[in-house]
Amino acid sequence: MTETPVPNPFASVMNHAMQAAEDMTKMLQSMKVPAVPATNELMEAHKRNLEAMSAANRIALEGAQTVARRHMEIVQQTMAELSESLRAMASVEAPAEKAAKQTELLKGAFERAVSNTKELADLIQHANAEAVGLLNKRVADAMDEAKTLMAHSK
Repeated sequence: MTETPVPNPFASVMNHAMQAAEDMTKMLQSMKVPAVPATNELMEAHKRNLEAMSAANRIALEGAQTVARRHMEIVQQTMAELSESLRAMASVEAPAEKAAKQTELLKGAFERAVSNTKELADLIQHANAEAVGLLNKRVADAMDEAKTLMAHSK
């Protein structure tokens, strides 16, 4: 089964922002504004900021898609297990046996629910950590770039 790609609204916004940044760079270069030192470097830094935000948004969206796919798999698995459980319960007639079977099935269902919830939480945490890590690195790099630009402008 081939998956249809989900349109990425973040990528669209980021593409527009990056195009605007490039247009602004061209405009500033044509104006040759002497009062703003290192215009090209500033615009390049801004472009890197936008690229980092776009990458972080892509990572977050991919993480959300992974969680949604896994959640659907879990729901399908749960429904199959429920059908099997109902068949197993139908074959038991003695009340004591039926109560024991229900307890066993409920315990297993609870353990799987806890495990599945932890798995989904781990997937979300991983995607968020990756996206935030990317943004943190870009902020640190941007601060270093700002220091360098300030030192060159003196």
